[in-house]
Amino acid sequence: MKRLPTFPGFPEGSKHASRTYFHSLARSIIFQMLTGSAAETIYKRVRALTSGSGFPKPAEVARFREQRLRGCGLSGGKVRALKDLARRVHEGSLRLSGFHRKDDAEIIAAVTQVHGIGVWTVQMFLLFRLGRLDVMPLNDLGVQEGIRRLDGLADRPSPSQVRDRCAVWSPLSSVASWHMWRLAGEDS
Repeated sequence: MKRLPTFPGFPEGSKHASRTYFHSLARSIIFQMLTGSAAETIYKRVRALTSGSGFPKPAEVARFREQRLRGCGLSGGKVRALKDLARRVHEGSLRLSGFHRKDDAEIIAAVTQVHGIGVWTVQMFLLFRLGRLDVMPLNDLGVQEGIRRLDGLADRPSPSQVRDRCAVWSPLSSVASWHMWRLAGEDS
């Protein structure tokens, strides 16, 4: 920990605090499995679809034609995920407004009902948008690689090995996750 940067706290930066929960989740869908620069380009194109200065509202996204979203560079799966999220939020079957009062398991159960959103995506939302301090993304390759380096292992630990290894870090598992990501990013 002495050689790593100071833990910045969660959520990181005030720019995230201005995003609605819908915006944060939609952005996560756009950024899934893409390099940062490619995802940022697509994200800006989706933002430009609205007449306002912010991200399109759920009702707008729900009304967008698939071709319009595909024209921004989104895959068919991401279009389906964005539209499903938007529809659920707009119709009220997914109520995001009280999330800051719900526990992690409730949020994960609710949001993973949306097509294309898995546990990892919700865990990133819990960490970086809600600022939860006890989140350990067991399937995250960066966390696994950080533990491998920390413990001097030949191979990355499995998710169950990560769970067992990280139990001692609770209730500050999010802080440990952040440190594992920093370790994984260091040059060997």
